[in-house]
Amino acid sequence: MAQTSPPAAQKHIVVLGGSYGGVSIAHYLLKHAIPKLPSPASYQIILISPSEQTMCRPACPRVLISDDLLPISKVFVNIPEVFAQYPTVNFRFLHGKATGVDHTSRSVSVSLSAGGTETLTFHSLVLATGATTTSPLFGLNRDDIFLRARWAEFRESLATAKSIVIAGGGPSGVETAGELGEYLNGRAGWFSSKLENPKVKITLVTSAAQILPVLRKSIATKAEGLLAQVGVTVVKNTRVAGVVPEGAGTESVGSKATVTLADGTTLEADLYIPAVGTQPNTDFVDKSLLTADGRVETNAATLRVDGAGSRVYAIGDVASYSRPAIHLTLAAIPILGANIKRDLLLDAGVAETAVGDDRVYVADKRETQLVPIGTSKGVGAAMGYEFPSFMIWLIKGRDYWLWTVGGLWSGKEWNKEK
Repeated sequence: MAQTSPPAAQKHIVVLGGSYGGVSIAHYLLKHAIPKLPSPASYQIILISPSEQTMCRPACPRVLISDDLLPISKVFVNIPEVFAQYPTVNFRFLHGKATGVDHTSRSVSVSLSAGGTETLTFHSLVLATGATTTSPLFGLNRDDIFLRARWAEFRESLATAKSIVIAGGGPSGVETAGELGEYLNGRAGWFSSKLENPKVKITLVTSAAQILPVLRKSIATKAEGLLAQVGVTVVKNTRVAGVVPEGAGTESVGSKATVTLADGTTLEADLYIPAVGTQPNTDFVDKSLLTADGRVETNAATLRVDGAGSRVYAIGDVASYSRPAIHLTLAAIPILGANIKRDLLLDAGVAETAVGDDRVYVADKRETQLVPIGTSKGVGAAMGYEFPSFMIWLIKGRDYWLWTVGGLWSGKEWNKEK
């Protein structure tokens, strides 16, 4: 007879992080690992996140501008609601932020959003806390309430802005420049390579020799041409050396700023957007488990955190096994899920001959990055092949992957054990 109430000594599988990696691995384990264990009711997945909402993060460059382009309501989904399909004996959502992990005593300290703290002892631990963006406009650096407030502040200032400076030549910077350029300036005519006299002066600054450094130079050059058609000027080979007032673009996303470049150039901006770099969310992790860049040292083949003891894993932007990219995180979910399931079965006393070998993750290092530039154009490549502008629009540019995330958040994407 199936057990319906939790045993006294329930084993906690703690998942830290409520974005692509955390939500996906929680669904995967609830569908394919927990039911296969000798006593399923003995295990509970506890998903911990500072935000009750998760979101389609790639949509930020469009949704931050206007609901006319992409309504805010479409990009968020409630985490407890999408997990209501599972027995409460096997799943619990904890609204809070991890403040410490002791891998020796195998415990996690959590600062609860409602106030107070909770300390959990874990049987297994998955670190999927992601990374914080320099600009608070590009992700859930805190929670959805904080992000919505930043977007509102930005939109209010955008209504009167005549000059915008964006730092960063990666996808976030290029996509934001393209969206703002088309929205504010329109697009040059068919036979014009550049938009003359744009209404709003938009400058994109990158320290690299080209924008979109993950892509080949010829594709980056096409991107620069598309940006020129919406009134964006690209400045390469120099970085932002200073911003006055300090905190413009980070603490205040709607304030004017004077931006000084490393080459001595000064740019006056009604809005400054630092679309540069991310910081892994690992301040709560013991330094001995981190790489030089602050990510969790993760076994590139098994996704285990070998230095933290048994049944500790990491996935996504917080982990060292791969470059940060959503498609690479999702490709790793079945491998991570299989290895966690294997470890749980072995711990439960199932014979190794019945469990099989580890699954091995192999990083896909082929050129893959799709970058919309405005609502109808874009550049990019996938699996090493360059895609035409129309395909970039069709796959990503229509709604910035919103068409793909329904199945991810609901768990339907993981119905089959891949």
